Amino acid sequence: MLHKILSISGQSGLFKLISQSKNMIIVESLVDGKRKPSYSTDKVISLGDVAIFTDAGEIRLGDVFDKIKKQENGKKITVDPKSDADTLRNYFATILPNFDRDRVYPTDIKKVIVWYNLLIDNNLTDFLKKEEEKTSETEA
Repeated sequence: MLHKILSISGQSGLFKLISQSKNMIIVESLVDGKRKPSYSTDKVISLGDVAIFTDAGEIRLGDVFDKIKKQENGKKITVDPKSDADTLRNYFATILPNFDRDRVYPTDIKKVIVWYNLLIDNNLTDFLKKEEEKTSETEA
């Protein structure tokens, strides 16, 4: 599911991939539902390709979202993304105790919180389902 959810540099919120062609993709905003083109010159990142640094390597964003979902019982995160850096780090440490405190900045934690809440608002909560299916197909 996260492979079709995109972050576009310079634009707030997240976008759902609708269609693609040679030089552009059509995306739909998860904030207001409006569709628009995004061109090959835009920096577009799939959430399925994002990982968080830990002391033992990297962990996929889908796994982090799943841990948050379990801790928050499927509800939105109660911590305000505009909180101070210590509050954000303390909250994130409850989710991912071994996150790399040198390479994961408070701005990264803010993005994770905002993105998670946006996905919950849009009822996109199967964070691991598609990735696990792809892995099973690849192994077969």
